[in-house]
Amino acid sequence: MSDEIKVSVVDYGENRNLMMRYVDPTTGKQVARSAGTRDELTAERAAAVWQDELNTGRYAAPSRITWADFRERYEGEKLAGMSKGSQLAYTVALDHVTRVLNPDRLARLTPQAMSRFVAKLRKGGMKPVTIAKHLRHINAALRWAERQGYMSKAPTIEMPKVRGTMKGRPITTEEYERMLTKVASIRPDDADAWKRLITGLWLSGLRIGEAVVLSWDSGSFRIDLDGRHPAFKIDGAGQKSGKAELCPITPDFAEWILAETPEGERVGYVFPLENLRHGGQFTACEAGRVLSEIGDKAGVVVDPESGKTASAHDLRRAFGTRWARKTRTPVLQRLMRHANIQTTMNYYVDLDADEVADGLWANHEPSPESVGNTYSNTAPR
Repeated sequence: MSDEIKVSVVDYGENRNLMMRYVDPTTGKQVARSAGTRDELTAERAAAVWQDELNTGRYAAPSRITWADFRERYEGEKLAGMSKGSQLAYTVALDHVTRVLNPDRLARLTPQAMSRFVAKLRKGGMKPVTIAKHLRHINAALRWAERQGYMSKAPTIEMPKVRGTMKGRPITTEEYERMLTKVASIRPDDADAWKRLITGLWLSGLRIGEAVVLSWDSGSFRIDLDGRHPAFKIDGAGQKSGKAELCPITPDFAEWILAETPEGERVGYVFPLENLRHGGQFTACEAGRVLSEIGDKAGVVVDPESGKTASAHDLRRAFGTRWARKTRTPVLQRLMRHANIQTTMNYYVDLDADEVADGLWANHEPSPESVGNTYSNTAPR
């Protein structure tokens, strides 16, 4: 029997689109899919294209494509257009699938297989929030595979329930200042540049990946001084949400960074961090590791259970918590640049009851007729 595949066009009825069909030379089974049209000439052309793809190896039936082939295609066709950070996140998630399940074919990733995958990750000590993050990336990859015709249907993945809690916590002013005192012990040759970065993160709420690329005059994430007030001008490629926008800068950060940088020096990176080892600007991962070393040296523990010490993101959390006390939630969402206001609600508006009460009572003027507390436990004199 020849391995050459012949795709033919068949008509299953006048009210249905024409179908393209061939016999799989390996299984002997018929494989069919819609031509998406009733026009015979258009369907014949589509069949010829599909036949060519099948015979030249550019298309593999869902039952036949290997896991390795899928990964190569996904990384070359989909991930190549993403940011380096996103590429890394997807690659790590898929690496876990390879390590834990080691499937020979993409079709092996059934709902049952994914359930076993989650169980093994949990048994290995991985936290639910980390498992959920990897599953989101895997789910997106498998849905892409379905759209491309590499699998008949992406498996349904049961996501672990994750409480809306932070992996760290907002650091205090004392802890921020303590981190500054330890910078020179970690970065003796360029301590001033790292102190500037830490203060900038504390005042701006920037993510570390945004801070290392923030520019005065070019790039996808830059400071804009053309409006009434300074703002962040962000292209779609410059932030996590992929959304282009002009975002307000808080007054304290604007005043500090403008005072720190004379007008003639407002060119290039806002936070220049030259990698003394191999040159060039530090990447987000490299800078994040240095800041974590500084947090560890300062002894700022943000998660007593795991012993995790302060990182760049805990400076961002501190910014969000400070401004949650000063502004309304929709404004805070803009400052944090959260795509979903629920994220802002989950993490930054859960203030202590006494803090809320302090705000309510701050400008309250008691009436002359009532001097005791609200329940009149103390009688007026």
